[in-house]
Amino acid sequence: MGASLQADQLSVSYGAHRIVHNVDVDLLPGGVTALIGPNGSGKTTLLRGMCRLAETEGQVSLDGADISSLSPRSFAQRLTILAQQRPTPTGLTAAEVVELGRHPHRGRFRRADPDGAEVVERSLVLCGLEELRHRPVTELSGGQLQRVWLATCLAQQTDVLLLDEPTTFLDMKHQMSLLDLIRDLADIHGLTVGVVLHDLEQAADIADHVVLLQEGSVLSAGTPSEVMTSARLSEVYGVPIDVAPMPSGGLSVRAQRAGRRRAAPEAAPTPAREESTAALPIPA
Repeated sequence: MGASLQADQLSVSYGAHRIVHNVDVDLLPGGVTALIGPNGSGKTTLLRGMCRLAETEGQVSLDGADISSLSPRSFAQRLTILAQQRPTPTGLTAAEVVELGRHPHRGRFRRADPDGAEVVERSLVLCGLEELRHRPVTELSGGQLQRVWLATCLAQQTDVLLLDEPTTFLDMKHQMSLLDLIRDLADIHGLTVGVVLHDLEQAADIADHVVLLQEGSVLSAGTPSEVMTSARLSEVYGVPIDVAPMPSGGLSVRAQRAGRRRAAPEAAPTPAREESTAALPIPA
């Protein structure tokens, strides 16, 4: 069973502007919790508030301990976040960036890290980066760099992993691979995973628990089938959304395009035909 991460009456602000309002959110220990909602609903802001990257009111607890009571090093050994954007370091290879994830386990004076090399190697393999290990990160594509940052988070060996739109920049193959990895991190490695996703079908596919946000508040929380109903999603997203169970399990989630119907092309005029006496009835 993974660690528990709970937000109680949590509000998150940027300056004087409050984005998230008094929410209660529990990430399922050892499972995958997906945060969904339209743009501006507060998904990313909530995630940042739950890992001390934004100004908050209320309480966030990690295994029952208020996160404000944990030292930065202790906190970094327990929780990590893959943010949407990170500055690209210069002069480092992919493997060297992944190795940065070991920093919380070395401390200020870079104490010995006997497991470090093995953990870094495993993280590279899990993220499919074996052939890119010696490549400078400044030469990588956006999708490749995204996988490097995920491997860095895995090398940090935390109990809780937060992911903010992790499939951004990835092609379909690597999106599917990443979603499978997220599932394995919970099922096999016991991590508690919180992930912000825009793709509703991806959320329904990998999540054990879904939190639906609207205008900075939690509208609904529960299993995908409990939360992701056609009526609720259509109301929140403002477009008709069809939700149906799939024979293989999970949900099919499809938005109906509200585009203008194209006019049917006009039929070409039929050329006039000369009457043939052979086609006329012959008088008796």
